[in-house]
Amino acid sequence: QLVESGGGSVQAGESLRLSCAASGYTYNRNCMAWFRQAPGKEREGVARIATGSGNTYYADSVKGRFTISQDNAKNTVYLQMNSLKPEGTAMYYCAAGNPSLYPDSWKVPREYDVWGQGTQVTVS
Repeated sequence: QLVESGGGSVQAGESLRLSCAASGYTYNRNCMAWFRQAPGKEREGVARIATGSGNTYYADSVKGRFTISQDNAKNTVYLQMNSLKPEGTAMYYCAAGNPSLYPDSWKVPREYDVWGQGTQVTVS
């Protein structure tokens, strides 16, 4: 089970930190990721972290502004979002899985089998 928190409404340029608390059910997933979905759009991968190595990947649209991190002691993954833009308005979801080893597989929602309920981020 994954439980997201930290969403809210902010002005453009401001920051938010999202949290994703994971239960023991996700312990054998090697990848945690954040996705977002705006109304009328497909769900898109934002960032991912390998739970073992800590290796991270980001979507081009958020590179340099967003940071994904993990606290293994707390079984929690974070997404620090700085310099938020209005196009960042979306429901943000945390996901856990074992993505296949083809390029950019981490961005594909079907590669993840555990999802949180989402937390809304609104940037105006």
